[in-house]
Amino acid sequence: MAKRIAIIQGHPDPAGHHLLNAMADAYAETAVSSGHQVRRIEVAKLEFPLLRTQQDFETGALPADLVQPRDDMRWAEHWVFLFPLWHGTMPALFKGFLEHIFRPGFAMEYREKAFPQRLLAGRSARIVVTMGMPTLLYRWYFGAFGVRGFERSMLAFAGIKPIRENLYGLTFADEKKRARWIEDMRKCAARGN
Repeated sequence: MAKRIAIIQGHPDPAGHHLLNAMADAYAETAVSSGHQVRRIEVAKLEFPLLRTQQDFETGALPADLVQPRDDMRWAEHWVFLFPLWHGTMPALFKGFLEHIFRPGFAMEYREKAFPQRLLAGRSARIVVTMGMPTLLYRWYFGAFGVRGFERSMLAFAGIKPIRENLYGLTFADEKKRARWIEDMRKCAARGN
């Protein structure tokens, strides 16, 4: 069954020559050739300030550069997030983007004296992360806290499920292994997940 898919490239380097860019390209090409509709968001190419106050978060105007990405994410049934692990979690630019997008009215509808209504139920997500350490070390020693926090406090809390992940440790990765990871993205895209 064809899906509407948003690919959110969270690498903060706009040059676009990273493994994550190749993975996003592979996912997009295969998804389209498999009959899915795809929209892409390149966070590094967007201009927006960081949120600094609760008032800005709750009632501030969404920056003009983020209106189309927000609409693309609202349109999509499945989201693919790609980002590098920096200091155990996502880069600040990507986090700043998500804080703007996940404002009240998009992810949650806050109600007085009631649990917030989850507005993203019925969507699914895939998180693709590259890191400069073995993934086993990140999962075992660090508890994958950066990825877990994103999954639980933003995505699952807003009603998104299932949430799948692909974690890739670049430390000992050769070209053969990188090619296999790009193939992983093609397989996920063909299934629309």
